[in-house]
Amino acid sequence: MCLATPMDTHCNITSTRFRVLEFYSGIGGMRFALEKARVPAVVVEAFDINEIANDVYEHNFGQRPHQGNIQHLTMQELEKYDANVWLLSPPCQPYTRQGLQKDVEDSRAASFLKILQILPFMSRSPTHVFVENVVGFESSVTHSQLMAILRSSDFVTQEFILTPLQFGIPYSRPRYFCLAKKKPLGFLQPTFDGQLLYTPCPLQVAGEKLPSKKDSLLTDGTHQNQQTRLSQRLIDPVISCWPIRNYLESDMVNFLSFQVPNTLIERLGGVFDIVTPDSQRCCCFTKSYVRFVKGTGSFLATKKCLKEDLSDFSYVPKDHDTSKMKDHLKQMELRYFTPREVANLHSFPQEFSFPDHVTLKQRYALLGNSLSGHYISPSSESICVILRCG
Repeated sequence: MCLATPMDTHCNITSTRFRVLEFYSGIGGMRFALEKARVPAVVVEAFDINEIANDVYEHNFGQRPHQGNIQHLTMQELEKYDANVWLLSPPCQPYTRQGLQKDVEDSRAASFLKILQILPFMSRSPTHVFVENVVGFESSVTHSQLMAILRSSDFVTQEFILTPLQFGIPYSRPRYFCLAKKKPLGFLQPTFDGQLLYTPCPLQVAGEKLPSKKDSLLTDGTHQNQQTRLSQRLIDPVISCWPIRNYLESDMVNFLSFQVPNTLIERLGGVFDIVTPDSQRCCCFTKSYVRFVKGTGSFLATKKCLKEDLSDFSYVPKDHDTSKMKDHLKQMELRYFTPREVANLHSFPQEFSFPDHVTLKQRYALLGNSLSGHYISPSSESICVILRCG
């Protein structure tokens, strides 16, 4: 499928046709981002080991990814594609608490490490590389190897930790991004080369106002609590997010099957993250949404409780009257976000859909593993910037 659509004027990309390899393609979040960046490119091959994810990808793009372990790809096979752009979103589990943070010792990191080790020896290596992963990847051994290989292969890099909140999307999903270009190519803002940034400002076109150093663009090496530091830097108070109601399905949809059962409220209501249609932020939806409660995503209150403020129930100490709290939660008529609504918050286009045979749990799991692909997302904006010939 050719992606040679008309260019955004702010991207200022040449008419060069880019040949793209999409590694760990999932359900197509990276490709949607590429389309939204309006880059003149063709995806010559996508790769993913997950059969159901490949079904969804094929359903939406008419092209089935190569199914198999990326670790088994050889240098000769990769060079055969003659691709100048590599997009990579490798498994995140080796760098998360849930995945025990085994890093390079985790077998799920092996395929990415193998790809990296091939790169320096290629006679026709890519000129542009884009990597996405979870926060925590930036402090991993894998990351150190990535940076070392890119430097030794004559790439210049800019790295970011960004969240959709910075782009007006009411969705807290901070992610790591690495943009790399092979010299003599470079970025429009070379001041930030070799740096890890917590703001999207360097992704803006030349001439736009950038923050000063006092605005904490760069890592400062202090011993502040990491989460506090991220919270301070990732949320720009100037940007006002759209309300969640903008991402909800029509009232014509039957939400009965998405209602939270009272038995679950009785057992775990105290740990729910609850939002309303007017909220301007919700938690990240993970692949375990619906299967588990804590830390997997937000619940939607379809009716406000008039007697108490909603925030009273975000955390309930053990000595509170939990029976009263649970009664109020039941009055709110809580429901799960639908897969379509989660896709909306990921800013997948309206034409995105799942094949009928993909189950509800599989849809949540695939979305939880996916890259956000919205029209002003960190991903699409970064892809747009990485392909500028600066």
